[in-house]
Amino acid sequence: MDMSRLAAAIAEDLDVGFPRLVRALQDGVFAGALRLTGSRADAEEITQEAFVRAHRALAGYPPDRVRDLQLRGWVWTIALNLCRNRARTRRRHPEEPLDGWAVAPDPAPGPEQEALAGAEREHLVRHLARLPWPVRAAVVLRHVAGLPYAEVAIALGRPIGTVKSDVHRGLQALRRSLEEEP
Repeated sequence: MDMSRLAAAIAEDLDVGFPRLVRALQDGVFAGALRLTGSRADAEEITQEAFVRAHRALAGYPPDRVRDLQLRGWVWTIALNLCRNRARTRRRHPEEPLDGWAVAPDPAPGPEQEALAGAEREHLVRHLARLPWPVRAAVVLRHVAGLPYAEVAIALGRPIGTVKSDVHRGLQALRRSLEEEP
């Protein structure tokens, strides 16, 4: 989907264009939030809240500003801030289950192939979680969400050269970490 045409449609009529924005970006935002938080529930909440905040902001922007927005990078900036805030909150106030109440795990995938792929993904996610936040966010946005480097730079508010360096260092660190494991 052409983001500049979508921005023009949203500038023209927010109620018509915004659902198209959600459809275009929701899967990528959810996948990235899931990799950054490690929790399906947190990723769902962050994805929803990112689009709620985006809609509120767009409703207050003049049409010219909306047309000039790099929508994908802008939405990702919102989602990344929510992920970062969620991580801070979790560190300050870890959740503990109530005595006698077990926390239900996420439902298991059905087919065996999906289960094997899920185990492999979780293995990679554990290694990804060890990376520092800016490096991890850059790798996730580039290789999970599939954003081009320019949009990753916008979302992270960092120079494109720094983003490229972060992605490169992050991938190198992941390779080393995976190779060192028995």
